[in-house]
Amino acid sequence: MPVGPPARDDAGVTGRRKRLIISTAALVGIGALLTGVLAFVQWAEPKWEGEPYPVARPADTAARLDRHTQTVYDALDLPRARLDDHDPDQGLKADPSACRRRGLQHKLDDYQDPPPSEPHVVAVQENWTLRGVPRSEAAPALERVRRKVTRLGWKVIPGRPYPDTIGLVLEHPGTGDRISLMTYPEDGLNVSADAACAKYPSGTELDRSDVPLLPPMHAPERLRRDPAHSPA
Repeated sequence: MPVGPPARDDAGVTGRRKRLIISTAALVGIGALLTGVLAFVQWAEPKWEGEPYPVARPADTAARLDRHTQTVYDALDLPRARLDDHDPDQGLKADPSACRRRGLQHKLDDYQDPPPSEPHVVAVQENWTLRGVPRSEAAPALERVRRKVTRLGWKVIPGRPYPDTIGLVLEHPGTGDRISLMTYPEDGLNVSADAACAKYPSGTELDRSDVPLLPPMHAPERLRRDPAHSPA
């Protein structure tokens, strides 16, 4: 008898195809899951850890703020004003307490009083006050500052002056440095500048409280070198 071709095992072929399709789909699903997990980790890790603070030498930041406020003094053009050397807040300062720890892992720190600060991170600030500036002279002086400093690229931002005061707040678009000017009800005009929190590099010289040492403040330079403008 003639022998014909072997019978096809359609059921077996179909089963193998189904198993192959299922295996392929499972591999695709696992790959998609792993991709999703990796994407979530990449998204969540910075939020958990917190964005790191930029690194900057506090002495360099202090010198920059000093130049800013000297520019402001020159623009004020108040030749009869005198420097208030009795202002307890006068000077350059590196403030660690202004810089909070970042990231969701430190969210509960907000409920502590005071919240802990980020180690080795400080905000540099400068402050000084002029006396002998009546309101009639203060308003035009602040307008002179606004015109000059905005031409240098600074932007005016909203401020919250106290009652019976005149204020002006400016921000540098590149560094984020801020300059604030505010009059006092009688004859005072305060000038302050601050920079964003930054981590100081290793080797930074510290004082006895482990706070970075800063160079001496020079602004407003003419009043500091001219005894005739010292307070009476």
